[in-house]
Amino acid sequence: MNVLAIDGALGEFSAAFAADGRVAAVRAAGGNVALEAGLSMLRDVMNDAAVSREQIDRLAVGTGPGSFTGLRIAIAYAKSLAQAWRLPLVPVPSFDMLEYGRRLERVLTVVVGRPGVVSLRYRDAGTVRRASGRTRDALAEIAPGNDRPLVVIGASKDVLAQLAERGIVVESLEPLVTPPAAAAALAAAAREPALSPHAVTADYGELPAAKVPKFS
Repeated sequence: MNVLAIDGALGEFSAAFAADGRVAAVRAAGGNVALEAGLSMLRDVMNDAAVSREQIDRLAVGTGPGSFTGLRIAIAYAKSLAQAWRLPLVPVPSFDMLEYGRRLERVLTVVVGRPGVVSLRYRDAGTVRRASGRTRDALAEIAPGNDRPLVVIGASKDVLAQLAERGIVVESLEPLVTPPAAAAALAAAAREPALSPHAVTADYGELPAAKVPKFS
């Protein structure tokens, strides 16, 4: 299975190509580069892997939560390519990219948004809870409890500090596979594609900050 993947949600724009469960090429760049350099990065990844579009079996895209601008651009690129190349498109949530390659029973996965704002996913056996918003409010909604140690992936210092305030013993881990597009490419090989590219939507986690217009 040959998969070309892109992600713009998790702090940088990244592209990757995976063949038969192995990442063959990756590119990543920080900053607001998705619009200007996103498609050229995909071309570079294909050149690095020495593959043509005819050799690609499916596309994958990170669907968030995460950066609003990067997420929108990556999904727009992925949908356009899926339609133009007539390839299936696999959506991969940010949480799954961060956790990829690990088997964890109890885990809190954190996507950091704008300052002081996070999106959280808590898994404990069959229980799954999500929350987005101000760090303190989101943690209160998740309420992971302090009866057992908690694995945390992707947490910023303020999240770890607030977990410590709650008396929770934490094991903080970094993502096993980076950049995010590489995890998406690997994960997508074993997932069902969307029914159509139009069915792939962005998960923003929370509504973007907005200013109330002033009327004279």
